[in-house]
Amino acid sequence: MQLSDKESDNTCRYTHSLLILNLRFREPKMESLINKKVGLRLLMILPILLSVSLLSGCGEAEALGDQEATIISVPVEVAPLSIGHISSNYETTAVLEAKEEAFVVPRASGIIEHIYVEEGDYVEKGQVLAQIEPRRYHLNLDRAKADLVGVQKELAKINKVYSKKLVSDDTYDKLTAQYESAKATLSLAELDLKEATITAPISGYIAERNAKVGNLSESFQRERMFHIVQQKELYGIVYLPEKELSKVHKEQQASLDLTAFDGADILAFVERISPVIDSKTGTFKVTLRVPNPNNLLKSGMFAQVKLNYDTKQNVVLLPRKALLAIDDSVNVFVVKDGIASKKAVTVGYQEGEVVEILTGLSGTEKVVITGHQNLRDQAPVEIVNDDISQSETLELAQKTSSQLAKG
Repeated sequence: MQLSDKESDNTCRYTHSLLILNLRFREPKMESLINKKVGLRLLMILPILLSVSLLSGCGEAEALGDQEATIISVPVEVAPLSIGHISSNYETTAVLEAKEEAFVVPRASGIIEHIYVEEGDYVEKGQVLAQIEPRRYHLNLDRAKADLVGVQKELAKINKVYSKKLVSDDTYDKLTAQYESAKATLSLAELDLKEATITAPISGYIAERNAKVGNLSESFQRERMFHIVQQKELYGIVYLPEKELSKVHKEQQASLDLTAFDGADILAFVERISPVIDSKTGTFKVTLRVPNPNNLLKSGMFAQVKLNYDTKQNVVLLPRKALLAIDDSVNVFVVKDGIASKKAVTVGYQEGEVVEILTGLSGTEKVVITGHQNLRDQAPVEIVNDDISQSETLELAQKTSSQLAKG
């Protein structure tokens, strides 16, 4: 039986009154004043009135409960798929080395008289770096010249009479040998004097200057006077696992990220590949050629290296943080009409924080990138960043990828 709103209200009020009256019946004083028949009749109809009240007049509480049971949507951030390029790289580290370097040691002994260069100076090949006191070598040269002149005069006299057989062959041979020895002594004296002047064997920068005026230098001593490096072109030395050997070839491009240049990528190229594998480390040596026309790079710099294996153009890209590993498969959540649906995807190249999507998505979906860790399939969601554009998403992902690669 369906009751009207007015009847329901009256029933509730009447039931309330009966409840109060029933409580009062239980008091000893009231039981003595009220007829037992009336009390019994009221008690018999009380359960019926309570049932009607709960089913009809008290429906407001039921309606309120329905409102409180409304499903709450999960707030998420989404990103559209993007079209762009992505590369397959091998990342490692390298220390830059000078392509040419020279350690200058003295070839003549003596006191260092002059030093003409300092650390950081650029010198050309053959430029004078220092001077060892040359007086001793000048004297030796003068003596060698005089000895040679004397032997030449003697030999000239012997030649005049030797043809007439007035001089024995033995005497002539000894004098000829003395002449050759005197010429060699003169040449050595000239060389010693020349080597007293220290010159640059290559063009480059003075990386070290250990020589000091007044110090005694000894010929071919271990301590080097100068260290010169040529940095117009540098080498980056990397060691790769043997499984990468088939993927590397000469002139292959690589990019270097150096802390000193705030993330600017420096191009490099594979110059040499070692033909042997180190049995202890299981790696092989690769030498990268690093052009340095402006001389901004310095020998000894530490670099993060990306050796580029392959680059794909016009592929579907997505921020890597959208991926979830569920039941041995890679999944994403796609939002459509406020509902998040789980989709299995196949990924290709991964570069930093960006991944290539091979299969599973058509390319027009909006994929959840934040708030999906505890999300269930077919769960209602609320997008909180629906105004983000496709280009902004890709740019953000690529910036993040670049920053993480540096770090």
